[in-house]
Amino acid sequence: MLLAINDRTAKIGIIGLGYVGLPLALVYQHAGFHVTGFDNDVSKVTSLAQGRSYIQHIGAETVAEAVASGRFQATTDFDRLAALDAILICVPTPLTDKREPDVSFIENAGREIARRLRPGQLIVLESSTYPGTTEEVLLPLLEASGVRCRAELKAMAQAAHASASVAVADTGRAYVAYSPEREDPGNRDFTTRTIPKLVGGIDPESGALALALYSAAFESAVGVSSARVAEMAKILENTYRCVNIALVNELKQLCLRMGIDIFEVIEAAATKPFGFHPFYPGPGLGGHCIPIDPFYLSWKAHEFDFTTRFIQLAGEINTEMPYKVVEAITTALNRRRLPVDGARILILGVAYKKDIDDLRESPALKVIELLSKLGAEVNYHDPHCPRVWRGRHNDFEMASIPFIPADAAQFDCVAVLTDHTDLDYRAIACHARLLIDTRNATRGLRADNVVHC
Repeated sequence: MLLAINDRTAKIGIIGLGYVGLPLALVYQHAGFHVTGFDNDVSKVTSLAQGRSYIQHIGAETVAEAVASGRFQATTDFDRLAALDAILICVPTPLTDKREPDVSFIENAGREIARRLRPGQLIVLESSTYPGTTEEVLLPLLEASGVRCRAELKAMAQAAHASASVAVADTGRAYVAYSPEREDPGNRDFTTRTIPKLVGGIDPESGALALALYSAAFESAVGVSSARVAEMAKILENTYRCVNIALVNELKQLCLRMGIDIFEVIEAAATKPFGFHPFYPGPGLGGHCIPIDPFYLSWKAHEFDFTTRFIQLAGEINTEMPYKVVEAITTALNRRRLPVDGARILILGVAYKKDIDDLRESPALKVIELLSKLGAEVNYHDPHCPRVWRGRHNDFEMASIPFIPADAAQFDCVAVLTDHTDLDYRAIACHARLLIDTRNATRGLRADNVVHC
């Protein structure tokens, strides 16, 4: 396997061709590997076969070039897993309605692999999850195939004192590792390939082989002692952000009462060249990782009679933010002697962050749902998200309406939920009867019709 990795003849499979799997597949294709992508969504497979991209920040020309190279293809035929050397799992890990981990997608992928597993293959889980998932959920499914996936005690002892080439010499087994995805859609400073990859195996042999695989395609790959360490590191990254965002969200509520601009406060604090990293408030958390991963850790902590109080409190604060936005809209309308019931409200931006087309866990969807239940007539405009489809957390479908700044006058309230850079918020504020700004999009503008919340 190491030789195949080094000379780029190793065949790689990616299960799940979404915001994580597709960029990963393109990175390996660009590095010279032959990559097969697997997805149950026929429309995705068809789009890729035609050289079209369904993710905005991944250009169609990039996909077309990958397909034309002959080194990338997508399929719904999981029987093709048997011919591959390495299989990387990039499937969703959502929360249930009770905020407990839903690892069913990992389990389904594990079963598909197990039906075709053979000795010598490397299986790597990339999905964000709680520490222990690779060994406690994925590994038993793979071993149910009858293929050995753990190093024998003698081999483990040898591997502890051997080089990577010796450590992966046991071809009578399969190898299993974890390498957390670190995608940040829309980030122009870092790409999939330039973000360092953490890699941890269930044993030294698996870790060494996985490290070699990622080192062959990424600028930097960092090995850690175990899959659990890599899993915990991913959870720490996102919990760190979740807790700090909750802190500024809470401070924003205090600053509103005190008549202080929280954004100016953050910028002032950020002038300190050490000991402070700026985080910014908003209408709630979005994206697949930050709103979810900390709850995975809280759930797992209960197994060890441990309560993660910081995480739970941060989760409560961030979960409450969409409700705070609706409260601010209702209060602002009331001050103008307008009930929210029957009010015409326009939401600007439904993506979870600016300049992308990603709706996963977007707080804007919750705001729309809450306002609609109160009787408001809600529309939205988002140049990056032409449609909102029914999903796990929203039971409605909508389409983005055409919009120019002058159209703001047609609504009782315009609320900025995502501050896409291609909208002129000052011009919108000039026409709006009432503008609710949750993102500081109208920075520095003080007007009677503009409410910051």
